Amino acid sequence: MPSIYRSLAWEKMAPRPGRDLVPPLLWSLSVFLSLPGPVWLQPSPPPQASPPTEPHPCHTCRGLVDSFNKGLERTIRDNFGGGNTAWEEEKLSKYKDSETRLVEVLESVCSKSDFECHRLLELSEELVESWWFHKQQEAPDLFQWLCSDSLKLCCPSGTFGPSCIPCPGGAERPCGGYGKCEGEGTRGGSGHCDCQAGYGGEACGQCGLGYFEAERNASHLVCSACFGPCARCSGPEESNCLQCKKGWVLHHLKCVDIDECGTERASCGADQFCVNTEGSYECRDCAKACLGCMGAGPGRCKKCSPGYQQVGSKCLDVDECETEVCPGENEQCENIEGSYRCVCTQGYKQIEGVCVKEQIPESAGFFSEMTEDELVVLQQMFFGVIICALATLAAKGDLVFTAIFIGAVAAMTGYWLSERSDRVLEGFIKGR
Repeated sequence: MPSIYRSLAWEKMAPRPGRDLVPPLLWSLSVFLSLPGPVWLQPSPPPQASPPTEPHPCHTCRGLVDSFNKGLERTIRDNFGGGNTAWEEEKLSKYKDSETRLVEVLESVCSKSDFECHRLLELSEELVESWWFHKQQEAPDLFQWLCSDSLKLCCPSGTFGPSCIPCPGGAERPCGGYGKCEGEGTRGGSGHCDCQAGYGGEACGQCGLGYFEAERNASHLVCSACFGPCARCSGPEESNCLQCKKGWVLHHLKCVDIDECGTERASCGADQFCVNTEGSYECRDCAKACLGCMGAGPGRCKKCSPGYQQVGSKCLDVDECETEVCPGENEQCENIEGSYRCVCTQGYKQIEGVCVKEQIPESAGFFSEMTEDELVVLQQMFFGVIICALATLAAKGDLVFTAIFIGAVAAMTGYWLSERSDRVLEGFIKGR
């Protein structure tokens, strides 16, 4: 049937579910919900190596019921409380269990982005309506009636699994109160206790590794930390150790550090040396000058690396440049740590293994890349600008600039005629 919170008008015309509809409906939902895993409530996971964990259906159901109860409080608060007590009591008795109020609550029970809540509400809406109109008096706890008894998604507190069996330690104090029971309150989970720090055992009823019983009675256990390297102890002092952590050895109820470097328990590389630490050891690299070493620095070498020589108790760099090692012309030796290299002297560069003199390019002039025709055009433009400037000054009646202007025009005319005559004569000769 259509959702009541989607269309109130449709629901008023449709027949309301009665008591005879509830048993087959519960049977259908039970069969549907008994399918393996919570796939029916989850969208298809994205193609990822580690898909995000979806909430258990019980948690979704609990959230739906909590939101429903908040809606009940909101509808009472928003619709009444105006001061007219007699009128409110009369109207409230009609509105309290009305279909109108149920619609108002269901319209906002799920947020727009809560896919699981909407899916669960669609599957269980008729059950919610049945509870609203027929079951409130005999089953006032909607969560217990809907999520545990009807949909069988949840278990009572302190229990887990399909049959709601008690968690380790009992349903009253699951995991002894010192841990979390996996799957508690749901129809899933393993019931394994995830104990708090310092506690261990199947029901977190013992002290964990590195802790001892400071206090214990019939209902409570207090675990305190042992002295640093103690794995088991009878008290907090250094001398209360009963068992030591890895890297330590028990000696007169005290844990003493094992020197792995001195007892040859360490496993380091040929070019490394061992450094003892509390409860363990480290392997560190030898100095570059060493082939094998007993410690840090060039003074702890077993043997010197090529390019080094022993001077006293240290392996020091050999200066190969003191001898003739770069026979090439215009080459010089450059000493580096543990070796040397041949480089070209100043003013030379290496080309195909030979040092040749560097060619310094001559500085190019401003007009070096211009063609002859481009230079001629540039000259004509320049003289044109000069003549225009002189003509402007001569137009003002200045005799000096007038004379200069006439001279410049005459010079340009003579230059042009001479260039023209030369080209004509050259073409005439070539033509012959």
